[in-house]
Amino acid sequence: MLGEMSGEQSPDTVPNGIPALESTARPPLTEIPEVLIITGMSGAGRSRAAAVLEDLDWYVVDNLPPQMLTHLVGMMTHGSGGVRRLAVVVDVRGRQFFTDFVQVLDALHAGGIRHRILYLDASDEVLVRRYEEVRRPHPLQGDGRILDGIAAERALLSEMRERADVVLDTSELKVHELAREVVASFAPADDAPVHVTILSFGFKYGLPLDADNVADVRFLANPYWITELRHLTGRDPAVRDYVLGLPRAGEFVDRYVEALEPVLEGYAHEDKRYATIAIGCTGGKHRSVAVGEAIGAALRERGHQVEVRHRDLGRE
Repeated sequence: MLGEMSGEQSPDTVPNGIPALESTARPPLTEIPEVLIITGMSGAGRSRAAAVLEDLDWYVVDNLPPQMLTHLVGMMTHGSGGVRRLAVVVDVRGRQFFTDFVQVLDALHAGGIRHRILYLDASDEVLVRRYEEVRRPHPLQGDGRILDGIAAERALLSEMRERADVVLDTSELKVHELAREVVASFAPADDAPVHVTILSFGFKYGLPLDADNVADVRFLANPYWITELRHLTGRDPAVRDYVLGLPRAGEFVDRYVEALEPVLEGYAHEDKRYATIAIGCTGGKHRSVAVGEAIGAALRERGHQVEVRHRDLGRE
């Protein structure tokens, strides 16, 4: 009340009444979330950039009123949600709320929250063509032309462009090229470009519907016909050693892993973030399990992020 009566700002606000982040008991730097603000011209690819970041395990919020950003960051900082990377799309769709955007950024800076700004841009000609293709009006067009809306938006965003840490001109970029630019700029250094799932299965139960590649290891002798191995699985050392000790088994694993390298590189280049490699035998109990584990281990040694799953283990 005293601050209001004297006309002074409350110590818990920055200019224009934007809430400031709590300054007491500030968490260690390693616990402070990383904040990325996505903004820029309508039609320049903000939604696509946000989708790519979501695939990179960022927590993404679209069309957030700027005034709510400090509250959201505060929840992440002092809460237990475990969200460490926040990407927020803030743009002129926020209408009158957008006018406080600069003050919100100042509040983040004053609160010690590290944040970056990704600004998406494109030429007027390209933006007009994109709007005409989707047959939607520009958010600031009103009763005027698309170009009127674009001009108004450029004026509103001029300071944001100046503040931006990364500016991407998407005029000549295809969808996958934009995705690669975003990954190159914001993917953590230890984040694998493609997450690989090795999935063992039994052919008698059908092919996995989501398999990107399928390998058939029924060319190897079946441990099922060995009495002391029949009740075991490919995870048991006795079966694993038997299967991988068979002629051509080790050679197959080595050559198949080598053959997967250009495939995974190609997936990454085409912005395919997840790949399922299916390894099949008759029942999905012995050979496919042992070989799948070996392939997974070999891919991990090459630096790939791999999960090994066994779809049909335990079905017989």
